[in-house]
Amino acid sequence: MSKIMKIKNVSDYSRYLGHTDRHPLVSVINYAEVSPIRHSLNSYSVYGIFFHDQQDIDLTYGCGKYDYKSGTVICVAPGQIGGKEDNGERVMLTGWALLFHPDLLRGTPLSKNIKQYTFFDYRVHEALHMTDEEHDIFVSLMQQIRNELQKPHDELQNAILIAYIELVLNFCQRFYNRQFTTRKLENSDILMKFNNLLNDYYEKNTQLTLGLPTVQYCADKLCMSPNYFGDVIKKTTSDTASNYIRQYVIQRVKNELATGASIVQVADDLGFKYPQHLSRMFKRQEGLSPKEYCERLRKKSRMFKQQTGSTPSEYCERLRQK
Repeated sequence: MSKIMKIKNVSDYSRYLGHTDRHPLVSVINYAEVSPIRHSLNSYSVYGIFFHDQQDIDLTYGCGKYDYKSGTVICVAPGQIGGKEDNGERVMLTGWALLFHPDLLRGTPLSKNIKQYTFFDYRVHEALHMTDEEHDIFVSLMQQIRNELQKPHDELQNAILIAYIELVLNFCQRFYNRQFTTRKLENSDILMKFNNLLNDYYEKNTQLTLGLPTVQYCADKLCMSPNYFGDVIKKTTSDTASNYIRQYVIQRVKNELATGASIVQVADDLGFKYPQHLSRMFKRQEGLSPKEYCERLRKKSRMFKQQTGSTPSEYCERLRQK
């Protein structure tokens, strides 16, 4: 069984590395100053942002493995496990670590807003890969935070530290946005796999046992965290993954209603728990009820028949025969 070190406070990690903190809730560590270091598999009760310049390391993160290469940023949040179990090996590292306790943020806007930084819940293989310019920005920010920590504590220091931390998080978000943009081809491939997955979901009748497809199901099948998957779809389509699924399902609802199927039958076929659920979703997405939609279809069909002498389906059949 793996030996896991509990990081309840920033000092727990610092003490393991032989680093002395200047603040009980914030720690900035320059790995070059504490190397060589031993590995540790950690259970975090604090937030952490880690990056290094050299030495590729095979890390465990959650239930997976990751080859942690230079220029990579890994972000962890309370409740997560990451690192590498101590095997006696001592490695030389250059890079930085920023750790801060949730208590530092208590009562501040960032305490609530930190949930918006979804990269804390990304899986490790979805880590941020920095450009040289981005790396230099991170190093500069780490140095500025450390300089602030070395000053005598006063009533403004915590506010200044929180401002620096928020700046780091915003740069992380900007760099992730850049990474999404530079991986457009890869993201387009993910979107194609997403569509294929939704098609397979219904072709294999998965909805009959699991109900409607969910973001969690799709993310798991594509080997992504739900947050990262959602962000990729948002950047690619300008829409949320959940709404993308709803639009896909509604299109299937329309197709079945056009065949003359009843609302109850369509709801049962597509995995809705109740017909009322289908009606509510349809009304929210389309602005009219399924019943009103069917009436429109019948009206259009009557008009089409008056103009052509046949129904739309009869007309299409004639075209196929030609």
